[in-house]
Amino acid sequence: MTALYTDRIEMVEVAPRDGLQNVAESVSTQTKLGLIERAIAAGSRRIEVTSFVNPRAVPQMADAEAVCEGLPERGDVTYIGLVMNLRGAERALATGRIDQLGAVAVATDTFAMANQGQTSDGSVEASKAIISAARAAGRTGQATIAASFGCPFEGEVSEDRVVAMAVAIAAAGPVEIALADTIGVGNPAQVARLVARVREAIAPLPVRVHFHNTRGTGLANVWAAIGAGASVVDASIGGLGGCPFAPGAAGNVATEDVTYMLERAGIATGLDLAALIETNHWLASEMQRTLPGMVAHTPPFPKVA
Repeated sequence: MTALYTDRIEMVEVAPRDGLQNVAESVSTQTKLGLIERAIAAGSRRIEVTSFVNPRAVPQMADAEAVCEGLPERGDVTYIGLVMNLRGAERALATGRIDQLGAVAVATDTFAMANQGQTSDGSVEASKAIISAARAAGRTGQATIAASFGCPFEGEVSEDRVVAMAVAIAAAGPVEIALADTIGVGNPAQVARLVARVREAIAPLPVRVHFHNTRGTGLANVWAAIGAGASVVDASIGGLGGCPFAPGAAGNVATEDVTYMLERAGIATGLDLAALIETNHWLASEMQRTLPGMVAHTPPFPKVA
């Protein structure tokens, strides 16, 4: 397979939602807004700001409306709200601040039931309905296929199943479809193969990728995905992240780590690495613990004069 490396990748910042949804510490609305403001200052132009889910299931996202109310007025930033069903879509749209709805379909029945109380097929239909609701409201929609590379309950996931799900969701008119390694079990060869298959199946829609670094393969998988034609990458400042419904899920690939790797390789991200590192340190102070991202804890290279 011929590598398809490009000179620019779009980054989606997911720290305010995926990064914080599973942390044990209480994170204030003001800290979340401060994180969003710092992400924007570092160059982020697509940010997953919150999720509109049952607060009993995900307490960290109980302030979704309050976060939206405090979002900076920025015509150049796309604010994304994650939703699992039409009720969540209605809540997100009612804020008047969410530009894009993010739906989630799950590649296996067991995880789909744990994550959103429906079968895998049901999650596909729900994703299509959410995308349609976004379009009807003059917004955009996108969908992520969770557990694309492996399931915490059922193990291996059929690539044919993921491709079929992507094709079905594409019919609803999303701006892109993401493949998520929810529990960080994917490997670069698998990633390259599946990204290439989905890219071909849904063209001209872009493929986005979402990797967790549970087993240390996150950055390698990002590189493999880009080489296979993925054009959008999710990442979380500090490498925070995890899913409350996926046993063993650990943090996302860190935005600053992905930025360092890509920029050094000549692939532009539009992000300011120094500002990302400063934000890592600020967030670590707010949370009173060291964050897992690696680049923020190393000397700058090349050295600053």
